[in-house]
Amino acid sequence: MQRTGKRLVIALGGNALGKTLPEQMAAVKLTAKAIADLVQDGHEIILSHGNGPQVGMLQTAMAEYALKYHEPAAPLSVCVAMSQGYIGYDLQNALREELIDRGIHKAVSTVLTQVRVDPDDPAFLKPTKPIGHFMTREEADEKVREKDWTVMEDAGRGYRRVVASPKPVEIMEIETVHALLNAGQIVVAAGGGGIPVVAHGHHLSGVGAVIDKDLASALMADTLGADTLIILTAVEKVAIRFGKPDQQWLGDLPWRDAQRYSQAGEFAEGSMKPKVEAAVAFVSAKEGRTALITELSKARDGVQGKTGTLIY
Repeated sequence: MQRTGKRLVIALGGNALGKTLPEQMAAVKLTAKAIADLVQDGHEIILSHGNGPQVGMLQTAMAEYALKYHEPAAPLSVCVAMSQGYIGYDLQNALREELIDRGIHKAVSTVLTQVRVDPDDPAFLKPTKPIGHFMTREEADEKVREKDWTVMEDAGRGYRRVVASPKPVEIMEIETVHALLNAGQIVVAAGGGGIPVVAHGHHLSGVGAVIDKDLASALMADTLGADTLIILTAVEKVAIRFGKPDQQWLGDLPWRDAQRYSQAGEFAEGSMKPKVEAAVAFVSAKEGRTALITELSKARDGVQGKTGTLIY
């Protein structure tokens, strides 16, 4: 199919994937329908996704295996790579099937993507990125004592382990992603924010961190020259004074206003704030770009200007 629309980098939130393997298999079918709508409209698609529950599950499983069989534990960077593989596997198969059902024959590929970070990033000194399952206060205290985890309360839903979340500096496989796009494929890349690596000369080594997937998606969109960055989340629009009687939903939003709201503390840390910051970073870097924040089921309507928060 000839591309007649825009180049879109789409960052899928956790609601697009579910929290368990059965949930994921069901969720990606709905996700595939929303993405296929955009493909059918002629847009060129690059997908990224979160991996918070999945990478935590994988690390727990690998740690238990290591303990039982007296093997070295798999590092967090390896668990991020594993999550990219199996999430990409489900996404590309669901999307391929949905496209074929619509008479669209278009290849979908997943790229295991490394993302370089700065080893001196101050984020390594202050872990903030939640991963894994929710815990009670008692369970969290036990993990702190037994495993020396850093934990924090997550939006009133319980406690979770937190790890460092350094800023992405470079998408290492960007040439591969670009080549696949030029070949007319849909690409799943930078899953979970990418496998975090640091460079030692020509050697790349993994580090114990999880990169924010929205910031990595913004960097990937910038490098690929995308027209629009789309961040799909659990709400239709961004709001200021969220949860208060005078809550206000935002539609079209100049990036300077979005930045001002963020600096004023209007958006929750680890939730909406990194999404807005990623959108501002992408849009402010070059004239003519836009970023859309909306929910998965509204993606097509958002691209058509009918809903969502459009940052420009």
